[in-house]
Amino acid sequence: MADKKIHIFDTTLRDGEQVPGCKLNTTEKIELAIKLEELGVDIIEAGFPISSPGDFHSVEEISKIIKNATVCGLTRAVKKDIEVAADALKYAKRPRIHTGIGTSDYHIKSKFNSTREEILERATQAVKWAKNFVDDVEFYAEDAGRTDNEYLAKVVEAVIAAGATVVNIPDTTGYCLPYQYGEKIAYLVNHVKNIDKAILSCHCHNDLGLATANSIAGVIAGAGQIECTINGLGERAGNTSMEECVMVIKQHKHLGFYTDIKTQLLNPMSRLVSETMRMPVQPNKAIVGANAFSHSSGIHQDGFLKDSLTYEIINPEEVGAGESKIVLTARSGRSALAHRFRKIGYEFTRNDVDVLYERFLKVADTKKEVMEEDLHELAKSHKPIEEIA
Repeated sequence: MADKKIHIFDTTLRDGEQVPGCKLNTTEKIELAIKLEELGVDIIEAGFPISSPGDFHSVEEISKIIKNATVCGLTRAVKKDIEVAADALKYAKRPRIHTGIGTSDYHIKSKFNSTREEILERATQAVKWAKNFVDDVEFYAEDAGRTDNEYLAKVVEAVIAAGATVVNIPDTTGYCLPYQYGEKIAYLVNHVKNIDKAILSCHCHNDLGLATANSIAGVIAGAGQIECTINGLGERAGNTSMEECVMVIKQHKHLGFYTDIKTQLLNPMSRLVSETMRMPVQPNKAIVGANAFSHSSGIHQDGFLKDSLTYEIINPEEVGAGESKIVLTARSGRSALAHRFRKIGYEFTRNDVDVLYERFLKVADTKKEVMEEDLHELAKSHKPIEEIA
């Protein structure tokens, strides 16, 4: 059987922008949207048009320039929201309206002071309104992660019958464990009669650090779309990280999935988003962190230098990260030191390295990292053993 494509829905420009201090202007949004399309993203959620005139303008301008990707606008289950989103998307070649409402009892009772029956009616009505403007309508069941599965299945079936082409099952609070989220998607696959008429989508938050794991559990259980952001940016602890999900799918080919993401562009895209949104990437971030392909432990360095597969499951060039780094610290061994000397043009015998290593450790004990200039100093001050003889 052919591999199943997992659609990548990027919400960096909408959910990612909700990070305090990460507000983007229209020019910045357009630049990032163009790069997201080059990256191979299937759907770009460009904004929440009714939220502000600036967001409306950004969605409208992005709609004009994106040629291949679907351009999506977010709304609440409110007629005016949907009308405004449709207006902002009028130039899009592939427009999508993303509408929805909270379905958990927390939302139904506390947020809306409503009932399950009323929410079901509002959900289907919102989809019908959106369907008047676009063929491609995505419905989100906010806080689906804490929604009773039986009621959630009833909502999903109703919105598909009303015309939804994609149904988003958000773990809005990042509450679910991977097996729970996977079971929720599987329940919908097995209990919604018209599930074959729509794509199920995973939109997971990272409050417990499980967004990527939950999204992968979701696609294994039958979902066909992952909603994510570059660098995992998003509300509170963030959204699902695109680069992580894409590389999990690429590394684990036995799962039978693929994406259209050009993985060599992941690191350049990460840096662009970090610079544009003024949000540094933590050094130990998977795939795109500064230390993702750095080795500083002597045991790791020795194994890596003998065969990179001993400590690296991804070739850094595969994700646009350049080459792996051997970082010299007091934990480094002789093989790493010899390797770094060779990289800067020095060839020493094994005996020379033994002598240099003792001097190196004295330097390393006084610094967090031994830099290239330190190595030059060590090399220049060393008299090769054969010369002494």
